Amino acid sequence: MEKRNFRITDARGGTALPVRVVTQSETGGLAGVQEDGVLKVRLVASPAGDPAANAELIAIMSDVLGIPPNKIEIVAGASAREKILSVEGLTTDEVESRLGLT
Repeated sequence: MEKRNFRITDARGGTALPVRVVTQSETGGLAGVQEDGVLKVRLVASPAGDPAANAELIAIMSDVLGIPPNKIEIVAGASAREKILSVEGLTTDEVESRLGLT
């Protein structure tokens, strides 16, 4: 299997953001960036595809990025650990800055 590197990319009207969730953590929040460029987020909820886990992910990202939750959508991987988020209204540079990646 070929190793695939992910990255934050510009999308129409915003940014596409790859995320991997780790469930059943003691506390939720950002846990860094993996070697393949995927943002790692810890969630208290379990399992990864549960609606509560997806809601927790969106709440965490909303808080970190400083935007309303309705500006963030899971566009791929809603029932998986690896997801793609659409962040409306922010450029790649703005997302990276707010995540502390620049």
